[in-house]
Amino acid sequence: MSRRTSLRSIAAAVGLLLTGSAAAPAQTTDGMFSSGPPAWDANHDGVYTCEEWNSFADRAFTSADRNRNGKLDPTEFATVRKIDPSLADADFGYFDENQDGRITRKEFVEKPNAFILRFDRNGDCRVTGDEMNAANAPKGPQGPAERPRDRFH
Repeated sequence: MSRRTSLRSIAAAVGLLLTGSAAAPAQTTDGMFSSGPPAWDANHDGVYTCEEWNSFADRAFTSADRNRNGKLDPTEFATVRKIDPSLADADFGYFDENQDGRITRKEFVEKPNAFILRFDRNGDCRVTGDEMNAANAPKGPQGPAERPRDRFH
């Protein structure tokens, strides 16, 4: 088998792995999926939406706000990191927009989700398997974009 054929076979197998199962995101190369698909995919359809994230973030905030004052201090924020593995590396400063040492519900829930920012290629606030695959596809040398008229002239 030639090297080119071998590489195509490997690429096809990887593509099938990434698109063929609900656990496919766990196969990607970055830590965003190291523990499997994010728990905030409420309907488990493999499409991650801003609405689902906001709902999950609101529940996480409520769970972490132990003194029910509507703000998370660094100690309460430590609870957020334990709620879901996708939040294990969450940074307090990222959410504390005004840097007052407390995170309000609005700061937490309305802060853009890093996962959606990274993978949502078309800006529709929905991350699909195709978008995740495209983001993780190897980048090779690219030639200039072909304009439709160039093919015929």
